[in-house]
Amino acid sequence: MKNAPIFVLGLALLIWSFNSSLIASAPEGETRLLAHRGAHQAFGHEGVENDTCTATLIDPPSHDYLENTIAGMQAAFAAGAEVVEIDVHLTPDKKFAVFHDWTLDCRTDGKGVTEETDSAVLKALDIGYGYTADGGKSYPFRGKGVGQMPMLEEVFAANPAGKLLINFKSRRAEEGEVLAALLQANPAWRDKVFGVYGGAEPTDATLAAIPVLKGYTGKSAMSCLMRYLGTAWIGYVPEACRNTLVPVPSNYAWLLWGWPNRFMTRMKDAGSDVILVGPYSGGGTVGIDTAAQVENLPEQFPGYIWTNRILEIGPAVKARP
Repeated sequence: MKNAPIFVLGLALLIWSFNSSLIASAPEGETRLLAHRGAHQAFGHEGVENDTCTATLIDPPSHDYLENTIAGMQAAFAAGAEVVEIDVHLTPDKKFAVFHDWTLDCRTDGKGVTEETDSAVLKALDIGYGYTADGGKSYPFRGKGVGQMPMLEEVFAANPAGKLLINFKSRRAEEGEVLAALLQANPAWRDKVFGVYGGAEPTDATLAAIPVLKGYTGKSAMSCLMRYLGTAWIGYVPEACRNTLVPVPSNYAWLLWGWPNRFMTRMKDAGSDVILVGPYSGGGTVGIDTAAQVENLPEQFPGYIWTNRILEIGPAVKARP
């Protein structure tokens, strides 16, 4: 028992040496930007629920870009994004409509469920119809969004400057199977896909069909982080964190063994890409969207920064020493 304190101290030092970032360099590479929905009309996230019509909450417009449009994607890449996140719905005529909302009522002049509407009908809608920054006194984008909802094939045909992170909005495995077939038939399009995430069934179906593609679901991301907390104190990276995408909420990153340098090195060695997202508050995760959040980023962070405000945050991140 006399040697117990020495043993405990030695064990603590061993664990510290396995996990301290103070004695570890970050892997080489620059901070990269991931633009959520491309350049778009941003809004505050406080009080937002799953059924909130966020088109009625937008900030006073400072640009003309709408989310999930080809123009918004191009603007995001021009602002420094390497990846743009987009949302897809498989329509009855087997086209992938690139649009965020489950229903059409909030943003557009249409009605009904997005995935239950044929692509020709979706293409005729005004996707800027519902946007207002002053409680409905004015609608600055009405008439400007007609025909601007792209199908996924149109996005690929536009040859985006960077890659796409595809978000499945449904829980239909069919969506993943159709996307996998589309990418397998078009290798150039496959090369433009950074990864997939969202609904578990379509995400898992895509990854099963294209094993080299990376992606995650809410369950798989949680499994990775929780298992890492349980095993990485000895330097072991669990299988759930290998060859995947690892989203990390910025307010909980400090809990991860070896954050940031050793953690980033371990993920890189495991074939995974880290995406630093905004603070998780129990109701969802936002992005790195303020100058203060940019200032608080690790000094060297060779991973991806998720942001909703690429036009402001892109230049701010690129300007860091």
